[in-house]
Amino acid sequence: MSAEATNPASPGPVAPTASAAATAPAVPRADRRKSRARIDLRRLGRAALLGPAVRGKLPDAISHVVEAHRAHHPDADLDPLRRAYVLAESSHRGQMRKSGEPYITHPLAVTLILAELGAETTTLTASLLHDTVEDTDVTLDQVREQFGEEVRYLVDGVTKLEKVDYGAAAEPETFRKMLVATGSDVRVMSIKLADRLHNMRTLGVMRPEKQARIAKVTRDVLIPLAERLGVQALKTEMEDLVFAILHPEEYEHTRELIAENAARRDDPLAEVADEMRGVLREAGLQAEVLIRPRHFVSVHRVARKRGRLRGADFGRLLVLVNEDADCYGVLGELHTCMTPVVSEFKDFIAVPKFNLYQSLHTAVARPDGQVVEVLIRTHQMHKVAEAGVVALGNPYAAASDAPASDAPTDGERADPTRPGWLSRLLDWQQAAPDPDTFWSTLREDLAQDREITVFRPDGGTLGLPEGATCVDAAYAQYGEDAHACIGARVNGRLATLSTVLKDGDTVQLLMGQDPASEPSREWLEHAHTPAARIAIQRWLATHPGGGAGTDEASDPRTEPGEDTAAQRPATGARADAAQRPLTSARVGAAPAPGADPARPRRPDVLVDRPDTSVRLAGCCTPVPPDEITGFAVRGGVVTVHRVECAAVAHMKSKGRAEIGVRWGDTTECRVTLVAESFGRPHLLADLTEAISSAGADIVSATVEPPSQQRVRHTYTLQLPDAAHLPSVMRAMRDVPGVYDVARAQHQTQGD
Repeated sequence: MSAEATNPASPGPVAPTASAAATAPAVPRADRRKSRARIDLRRLGRAALLGPAVRGKLPDAISHVVEAHRAHHPDADLDPLRRAYVLAESSHRGQMRKSGEPYITHPLAVTLILAELGAETTTLTASLLHDTVEDTDVTLDQVREQFGEEVRYLVDGVTKLEKVDYGAAAEPETFRKMLVATGSDVRVMSIKLADRLHNMRTLGVMRPEKQARIAKVTRDVLIPLAERLGVQALKTEMEDLVFAILHPEEYEHTRELIAENAARRDDPLAEVADEMRGVLREAGLQAEVLIRPRHFVSVHRVARKRGRLRGADFGRLLVLVNEDADCYGVLGELHTCMTPVVSEFKDFIAVPKFNLYQSLHTAVARPDGQVVEVLIRTHQMHKVAEAGVVALGNPYAAASDAPASDAPTDGERADPTRPGWLSRLLDWQQAAPDPDTFWSTLREDLAQDREITVFRPDGGTLGLPEGATCVDAAYAQYGEDAHACIGARVNGRLATLSTVLKDGDTVQLLMGQDPASEPSREWLEHAHTPAARIAIQRWLATHPGGGAGTDEASDPRTEPGEDTAAQRPATGARADAAQRPLTSARVGAAPAPGADPARPRRPDVLVDRPDTSVRLAGCCTPVPPDEITGFAVRGGVVTVHRVECAAVAHMKSKGRAEIGVRWGDTTECRVTLVAESFGRPHLLADLTEAISSAGADIVSATVEPPSQQRVRHTYTLQLPDAAHLPSVMRAMRDVPGVYDVARAQHQTQGD
């Protein structure tokens, strides 16, 4: 798969080799973690040239792989590895890398990377064979016959598509194929990541422009995938190698900073580590305290954030314990006996990251002001933190077949065979219309490296990238049916679809009942996920000129054949009863004989003053049995208000005298209601039908222009009996899209 890759001994701009970049001498050698020595690929190449050993005996060339594999899986059957090496060596015999090394050194090195991470035998077998189908005459059928369907699937998953067949689309389509295969078996991506790491280690003699191109794809696609699968050991080394190629000057400056710090006599990390060991020893807690040097990119980021670096900035302390409960015991002792920096505390054990990562993060302050970051985790958590899905063995094997040593400890998460982010990626990639769209969208999606979890009212959850909105939640939950979404409630409160969600929010999506509902073009501005954007764009592409709210035909305030000028205020301000009414009689029913719809009957109001004209206030539209009061206005007319009307308090403050009023025997009344709703097609027709069915006559109706996808409707209704008012309001609230109906409360200053 990397016939062009070269040996690190060859000249080139990449100075660091292997993990030298990741483990630069930031701390004394005695405090470093023990790591396996880097293999001499030239010696490995000479061993490979000797060919297979005596039948049944392991070839010397894979002795390093076997040693690493046995460290994690002491009882593993090594025969598949022997047979896979024999087939790979004989198939690649005569093929050379650009460095002059036998090509077999590449699959051997890739397999060793995976063995050191703890991959199980099937993954290592496929890794040895991962280039045979692509670069030799070996076929997938032969792989299946000799090694079984699992190995065949893994080899096929990492086999490139031919440029002869796909042209410029070969690379994106290869990644699409690989991701689809990963959806069924995450081990496919494990092999690809190890393959790319070895290619990056041996990139030295390639042309600078090709080095840069490969490094950019690694940065944009492979490193984010390694992060999402939790394979930190591969991710950090790839980051450093990409850093050296794309930013050589900054890389060199960072290397100098690390070298200067390593030459210092005093080491604050070692001092705090010794103090910490003493604290935990006295507390009776069995714990291992290690110094974890930061890799190059991490040091560079800290330098950009903090400016001048101090000794404690070049690494972290790692505390390893046996049980989950011990993690919190260590945390308590450190916070009690040392000076904690409380703002730095994070609990990724109770709330693990989406990539399987679990750990407690805290920090302690030294007397000189330096802050030392501390990671606290179990040995199993550390294994998963370093190797991610690779450390979980075969996640598809039956529980009885899995070695006990590989089983996660109680309380820790098992590997999801289909992580949520991967399921979303696989869903939207099916809708990507062409390789270019897929490739660009994939990079955008992978750039969103933080995830939040929001809860549905039914108790289910949705995993979304950080910055996602209610639009994204709608398409994540309902797919293309989300075109009918008309709003949302976030944590019980009404919210627009543009509302940005936070981790832990509860989201209830309000769906319209109209199957012909359509998305708004404005939604694209708020869609953060590829699934939402692609679904909206695809609908808009098949409905030119469509999109709710984009033209008059889809305006939620109008209906086909209606006179929009009669309903839409010219100024955009709240309309009053002086505007042209929508209808002056009950919708769908003729007015009663002899009735004058322009002068409807009103409820009788009795006033303490005889021979006084009475008028119901338009600001609060009182109806029986509202508690009412009156005030005299010019001309001797008494205006009747609801007691809680704002105008009543205003007139009292002005010293206006109240006049006693009460309802008479007549129950017919007129009332003004305001309906708040989310905009959607046919909403006006549905509301007027609901009002009619409830037995009310519409005297006038006005609709304000939409604001943030919300629409306000104002109706003046004639009711045959005030007792019907609650049922009318209830019928209006039941209309899909309507979230509130209330009596009109105009802010009037007086009469």
